[in-house]
Amino acid sequence: QSSPPPSHLSPCREKRHRDREGKGETSATASPPQNQERKLCGKVFWISPLSEDFYMVRIIPMAASIRPSFSSSFRLCNSTAASRSSTAAAASLSSFASPSSKRLPSLSSGLLEMQIFTDLETVIHDAAIRQSELFGLKPSKPWRQECTSIRVAAAGNMAQASTTATPENVLEWVKQDKRRMLHVVYRVGDLDRTIKFYTECLGMKLLRKRDIPEERYTNAFLGYGPEDSQFVIELTYNYGIENYDIGAGFGHFGIAVEDVAKTVELIKAKGGKVTREPGPVKGGSTVIAFIEDPDGYKFELLERGPTPEPLCQVMLRVGDLDRSINFYEKAFGMELLRKRDNPEYKYTIAMMGYGPEDKSTVLELTYNYGVTEYEKGNAYAQIAIGTDDVYKTAEAVKLFGGKITREPGPLPGINTKITACLDPDGWKTVFVDNTDFIKELE
Repeated sequence: QSSPPPSHLSPCREKRHRDREGKGETSATASPPQNQERKLCGKVFWISPLSEDFYMVRIIPMAASIRPSFSSSFRLCNSTAASRSSTAAAASLSSFASPSSKRLPSLSSGLLEMQIFTDLETVIHDAAIRQSELFGLKPSKPWRQECTSIRVAAAGNMAQASTTATPENVLEWVKQDKRRMLHVVYRVGDLDRTIKFYTECLGMKLLRKRDIPEERYTNAFLGYGPEDSQFVIELTYNYGIENYDIGAGFGHFGIAVEDVAKTVELIKAKGGKVTREPGPVKGGSTVIAFIEDPDGYKFELLERGPTPEPLCQVMLRVGDLDRSINFYEKAFGMELLRKRDNPEYKYTIAMMGYGPEDKSTVLELTYNYGVTEYEKGNAYAQIAIGTDDVYKTAEAVKLFGGKITREPGPLPGINTKITACLDPDGWKTVFVDNTDFIKELE
């Protein structure tokens, strides 16, 4: 007659206890478990006993083409009702374990060693992690159920996977990312008219033009130098639409010129509209002027010496300046170049960018006292910024309070990888893969 199993045994161990007694074995006489090879789901497992309750499992091999993104240790939870559930396991993963790629290099040893409880086949089968969970960018949340805890320790060349996904690690990656403001996109009602004004009055060059009849729009790229090294304008004309609402949120574009007064006279001669005559900026000495293009977009002319980036500013209004500064520093990796409060005129500005203000294009954020929201209209579209990794960029944006409007991935037809997002005020930015961008230009 079988003796009752000890009361402290789990259901799995209780079954094993009865099976042993059915074979005439007792805990005192049962032969120790031996090394054995098992095959589960097409994978080979070498199982070595560590004790009655633990096995050492070696999974052989790990495909070199698979580059998992997980930290050096994680926990799985196996439900006691494992046979009825295949989602009782989850992993704590890290997308920023490697600074160079969203996918970690494969383990050089080609092995994973795991210390798990016995009843191996049930545990492994039902604690399996779906590939979408293992290779996702966002850490998954362990399910807490009445379960047997399983600890899994990854062994091998995990040097690049030793860091955990913390805001500090993400922030450091963002700072190291090679970013540059590529172009600004907005809509116009008459493309040829705008091209004529920009080339004749503002001295820009038409860099390229493309018509997409199946989508019913045309683009024109204008600037002061090549797209692969300078910030440019991308104009969009949608067939049949002549007027747009610029809104109150968009401010102006900035252009550095050597002689503001001379430029203003030329613009007047061409029929352009001057909204502020040349003169020193309020509270400063820099000579500026304001003009409008045929669609009503404002341009600030700033008097400066020769500069590698004449198209030097994009000004947007925000409802909380400190919040915006924090977001653009952490999520976009920009630097706060300067901040100036003008209590007399009830506004504060912050200059953000990837380089010195006189040598690169900057984002000018303006906060008007007491104004927290702005109508954005439908004319201004977005800024494009280059990045080495759109996938990690999207994770950083989400982590620091932005909203992803287009998940990272290649564009249909041209395979350029992008991701799009909104800042806390709803201003849109598109991040473009640096390598893909250069290939697209070629």
